[in-house]
Amino acid sequence: MVQHTMLVSFERPLPDNELDQYLADIERAMRDTGLVRSFAARRHLPVPGEEAIPAMIATALVQVAVADMEALAAAFAAPGVHEVIDRWQARHPYRVAWANHEPLA
Repeated sequence: MVQHTMLVSFERPLPDNELDQYLADIERAMRDTGLVRSFAARRHLPVPGEEAIPAMIATALVQVAVADMEALAAAFAAPGVHEVIDRWQARHPYRVAWANHEPLA
């Protein structure tokens, strides 16, 4: 199994309902590929003063589990996934850092 963990950082703060919708849209698009074994998403928990650190600070974390690297590539090649990404990038630009790894626990 492969875990794909994304750190999503929006350029500007999003209202809670917008962030909830983004996470729901990403989950639906990924699950619609039929390749996702599990999906989890959580909001970043801010620490006072972290905005002064010169690093990308995530708005949310998304973790998707798939069978293998081929399934991961196929999931991200799915048109519905790109549609969601493109739509959200146009409305609320964001950056993403990610890591592909074996399960941590």
